Amino acid sequence: MSDSTPPNAKVLFRVPNQDGTTEVETLWATHIESDNYKLDNSPFYAYGVSWADVVSAPFNSEEGHPTFHHLVSKSGNRTVRVVFDPPIEPGNRSDGIVQRLIALGCSYEGANRKYISVNIPPHVELEPVRKYLIECDVTWEHADPTYDQLFSRDR
Repeated sequence: MSDSTPPNAKVLFRVPNQDGTTEVETLWATHIESDNYKLDNSPFYAYGVSWADVVSAPFNSEEGHPTFHHLVSKSGNRTVRVVFDPPIEPGNRSDGIVQRLIALGCSYEGANRKYISVNIPPHVELEPVRKYLIECDVTWEHADPTYDQLFSRDR
């Protein structure tokens, strides 16, 4: 690590929208070596990466951040994202769903009381988590792996 490379940084991800525009998400990460960073939080918008994955992110002077270039190695973690209605409040149905996800072995980060990113660690099977979310009839999505990665007919 050079003297100018901070040990912790925000890695910038450009997330494409369906209309051709992009959104920017920055994830905390720890510098490992060269342009490689280990992600320190779960993505709320980026696809194909999860907590503790290692990514290549060369510093982009125009962006002012290390900017995601490609995945270097997977951590084994997977990510799903859940939108709650009603927002999570202690003791309500949404809180109960979060508590069950924790009981299944997951962890989460909340963007706010309505939107969370759920980390599914390597030792937790994805299918029971998927089935539970479907059973709960909440709005959720596959982020890593994506739905297409899981269910593509071309695989």
